[in-house]
Amino acid sequence: MNVLRAAAAAAAFGVAVTAGALVASPAHAATYNGACGSGYNVVNSVAVGNSGTTFLTYNNSNGYNCAVTVRNNPGAAVEMVVALKRTQDDASQAVQDAGYYTTYAGPVYLHAAGSCVDWFGYIDGANGSKNGTNCG
Repeated sequence: MNVLRAAAAAAAFGVAVTAGALVASPAHAATYNGACGSGYNVVNSVAVGNSGTTFLTYNNSNGYNCAVTVRNNPGAAVEMVVALKRTQDDASQAVQDAGYYTTYAGPVYLHAAGSCVDWFGYIDGANGSKNGTNCG
C-alpha cells in the first residue's frame, strides 16, 4: 500500500500516521454540552491534555461568563476541576468546581463584562488554562 493510501486508510479509522507509525487518536474530542444554559455561547476553549476540553461561554444579555470542563471519554469518576476569575482578581477570588466526576466539572459563573478572564481545567493529572483572554 502506498503512503498516501495508508494515510487515507488511517484517517478513515481514526488514527494518524506519524513518521511511518500509526498513533491512536482520542476516541472522540469533547464537545460543549450546553451545561451553562440558554443564552450562553462558546467564545473560547482549551484542551485539557488529551483528556478533554474546558469551554468558556458568554451570555451577552447578562454579562456573565461560564466555564465547564468536559471529558473526551466519560467513565469512572476521576478528579476534575474548572475555575474562572477576572484577570485583575486574586487567585483566591476564582469561582471553581472541583470533585470526582464521570463526565464534566462545572458549570461556574462569573460576571466579567468589561474584564479579561483567566480560566483553568483539570482532568485526572492533565490541565489546560488561558489567562487574560476574552476582554470586553
